[in-house]
Amino acid sequence: MRIHTLDLHFIGIPGVIAAFLIESGGEFALIETGPGSTLETLRAAIREVGVDESAIKKVFVTHIHLDHAGAAGWFAQQGATVYCHPNAARHLIDPSKLIESARMVYGHLMDKLWGEMLPVPAERVVALKDTESVSLGEIEIIAWDTPGHARHHHAFIIGDVCFTGDVAGMRLENSRYLSVTAAPPQFDPVAYGQSLDRLLAANFKTLYLTHVGAGSDVAWHLSTYRQRVAEVYERVAADFKAGVSVEENRRNYALAEHAIAMQAGVSEELWRKGEDANVTSMCADGVRLYCEKGR
Repeated sequence: MRIHTLDLHFIGIPGVIAAFLIESGGEFALIETGPGSTLETLRAAIREVGVDESAIKKVFVTHIHLDHAGAAGWFAQQGATVYCHPNAARHLIDPSKLIESARMVYGHLMDKLWGEMLPVPAERVVALKDTESVSLGEIEIIAWDTPGHARHHHAFIIGDVCFTGDVAGMRLENSRYLSVTAAPPQFDPVAYGQSLDRLLAANFKTLYLTHVGAGSDVAWHLSTYRQRVAEVYERVAADFKAGVSVEENRRNYALAEHAIAMQAGVSEELWRKGEDANVTSMCADGVRLYCEKGR
């Protein structure tokens, strides 16, 4: 098996979003596609490693957020089968509600940031249940149900390697700062903790993060990230209980995360890159929404 990490240069910035090209026994698959806005970059990166896009017959998306699955429809319309969580299938087939929701958030920046999300023909979508697998050449790609960031989230397992999507957070340039991916509307700290416990117990050798790349300090990463998820939830919950406004919650969240990043040795330049990849105001809103629901 060969794994190629493909940098998608989201909004022109390297090291923010990745897709992964898997090669085994003469067959090829993608894990993650990135957004429609980086489709041409992805296609070029695939060709640069000597693979024709037409050879990719299987595409796996961890969840249907635009930075992970936005370009899946293009590959499906070229003949690839798209594998996803059962709760994600309907949004791949008809992404109109997903696009409408994102447009409400991003407004005039929507097209620049995310590009076009084409529908996946229904016959090209296969929903995988927890622990179901798909053969690729000489290997098996196994889906693990891993909610917390989203209820429709899979991690994909190949032997002792785990492709985490967003369930293991964001870690740029292999820094010691782990940013909690908590975009609305489905952040759930309890489910998050259970998913991370499951990953920890598996003793993986390598994690491949969509944000971004491979890491071998797996136990440290997962245990530290579990603490980080609990930390941001407790902080926002305390603010919510104290009656802090939405805007003040966003400011408090950004200030606290900035301080933690600086203590971890992150540069201001890398911090700004992180803000482009995982905006603190959006994460603050995601955690607050969980608190507002009273769970």
